[in-house]
Amino acid sequence: MALARGRYAGLNDIHLTEKLTAVEGLTVSRATVQRWLRAAGVASPRRRRPPRHRSRRPRQPQAGLLVLLDGSPCAWFGDQGPYCTLVGAIDDATGEVPAACFRAEEDAAGSLWRLRELGRTVGLPVAVYADRHGIFRRTDTHWTLAEQLAGAHAPTQVGRALPALGIQPIQARSPQAKGRIERLWGTLQDRRVAELRLEGITTLPAANAFRTATCLPAFNAQFAVPPAEAGSAYRPVPRGLDLDRLCAFPYAYQVAADNTVRVDEQGLQLAPGPGRRSYAKVPADVVQGLDGRWRVSVHDQLVATTPAPPDPGQLRARQGRRAPPAHPGVDAPGAPAAARRAPEVAPPARPAC
Repeated sequence: MALARGRYAGLNDIHLTEKLTAVEGLTVSRATVQRWLRAAGVASPRRRRPPRHRSRRPRQPQAGLLVLLDGSPCAWFGDQGPYCTLVGAIDDATGEVPAACFRAEEDAAGSLWRLRELGRTVGLPVAVYADRHGIFRRTDTHWTLAEQLAGAHAPTQVGRALPALGIQPIQARSPQAKGRIERLWGTLQDRRVAELRLEGITTLPAANAFRTATCLPAFNAQFAVPPAEAGSAYRPVPRGLDLDRLCAFPYAYQVAADNTVRVDEQGLQLAPGPGRRSYAKVPADVVQGLDGRWRVSVHDQLVATTPAPPDPGQLRARQGRRAPPAHPGVDAPGAPAAARRAPEVAPPARPAC
């Protein structure tokens, strides 16, 4: 105690224990030193903030007011199948899971599918609660010239679809903030892994078919609870709102001189307009649906489409080629609304560590 108050005054408990052992030859444990110091009234030099009071957030009173979105990467098939992610949604008021799907990873296509599935099954919620994933909001610091002139980042594909569907996005700042869906993953990982093994399912298509036919109805029947208030806040999809077009990947392109739009290595041929009019150099809305089909529209008129492939593969966000504006900072007059949107910009490559 004389050393703690004199020569080694101000050292924290671990540092003091090290000095007593290495310099003074007094072999004592850190717990013993700490107990002696506190009993003698010597406080730790480091001030620690007291733990903040936390309480469980009460459920929303009505179904459809808030839906939590998340993905859970896990070895869902054990050692017999691929490592994949279960993306899903849970209603905050009832604990019901209206949509869930096995995918290779949590990506924009899975999030758009989840929004479309909500609209088709239960309706459009008032708000969704998700983490700060780059799928929902831009996380890079890159600004294009068009974004600087507009004063805002161009939204991501999912960030564009949410306001178009009338859904308010809410960003969670910690896993604890969305603890209800985190606890859902714990329950599903404890049960679904065993059920998939018992059924001998080792592929994503078979797991999704089993999920639709058996898993979700059984889970909701067992774990869903009635809401505090009757009724539902889910909104039906408005008439005239095309879910397949909004829950998709839109891009702004310019038609080439040969009346084609080239996306990556694929060329989309446009049919002649009225009176065999050409669409060369005209802004076009190019949309890739979740089924892999491409649709090209000019002035809100569908001018080209492709059949859905048997396997759409891994859908991803691309960067469109925007038509040049009539004046710097001003969009071309007469262009459709989708063509006036700034293209989505991929985040800059990060240097290797």
